[in-house]
Amino acid sequence: VKRISDESLIVNIVNESACSACHAKGACSVSDYQDKEIEISNFSNIYSVGQEVTIIFKESKGFTALFYGYVLPFILVLSTLIITSSLNYNELLAGLMSLAILIPYYITLYFFRHLLKKVFNFEVEEIN
Repeated sequence: VKRISDESLIVNIVNESACSACHAKGACSVSDYQDKEIEISNFSNIYSVGQEVTIIFKESKGFTALFYGYVLPFILVLSTLIITSSLNYNELLAGLMSLAILIPYYITLYFFRHLLKKVFNFEVEEIN
């Protein structure tokens, strides 16, 4: 647990690949180590800063996040490319329009991030 406020709990998680724990990581550029913060809004117990906890996320919500983050943008790009190509636009313009469709998509996701926080809620559990 990193920070505690009245309505949320900020948990710091360390995401590391198996390579980062290797004894030869200094000689290899494959090792990956990231600190990430997760905001948990619904928690029932009392936690203290520095306490180790387990983060729980439903697998079905992971598939939903995968859909919004990767599948739907891919479908948008592909369908825009097919439509613009069928309307006899040149390849460069069709490709640029296909990529440009992602700009309003991700802006829309950004503006609805508060709604998405309610959909993708994490749960926290004490480590015994």
